[in-house]
Order: sequence, then C-alpha cells, then structure tokens
Amino acid sequence: MQLDKQYYSISEVASMFRVNSSLIRYWENEFDVLQPKKNRKGDRLFRQDDIQHLKLIYHLLRERKYTIEGAKQKLKEDKKIAARNFEMVQALQKVRSFLTELKEQL
Repeated sequence: MQLDKQYYSISEVASMFRVNSSLIRYWENEFDVLQPKKNRKGDRLFRQDDIQHLKLIYHLLRERKYTIEGAKQKLKEDKKIAARNFEMVQALQKVRSFLTELKEQL
C-alpha cells in the first residue's frame, strides 16, 4: 500500500482496507490510538500514522481473529514493550557515549 499523501479521507481509508466507512468510525471509537484530525465540516482526515495503526488493528481483528477487547489488550502490551525498548536504547546510548569518552582519555 503506497502512502504518498499527507491526509486521506475516510472513504479512501475504507477502500484501502475494503471495509465500510462505518467500520472505520467504529474502530476509531473503540481504539484510542486512532485519532484522525477533523476539518471544520467534521470530515475525518487520516494521517499515515493513523493508517499504520489501522493496519495493525485490521491485522489483529480480521487476520488473527482477536476480539475487540483482545486487540485493545494486545495494543497496550505492544505499547509497553515499545516503551521499555526505547528506555533500553536510551540507556545503552548513554553507556556508549561514556565508553567513547573513556576511550578518548586513554
């Protein structure tokens, strides 16, 4: 799926996933990670991040056959893992810079 625009309408997004616009709106209500912008008329404008989240939601619900609640739980777990990984990378970068400084002093 080639994403070359900054914003996509709900009808474009629905056709990408071959689902109804109403299902995208339902998922938006159910999953906090989906937060499309809305224009003055109230039309939803989906960014590439939103579409990436939709890909994961679609995968969990339609391909892996998770329930809505199961998919929400899986997304929470993945978010926690990602946060831990980020913290670990930050700590390793600090260690690396410390070791680099130490090496330069030798």
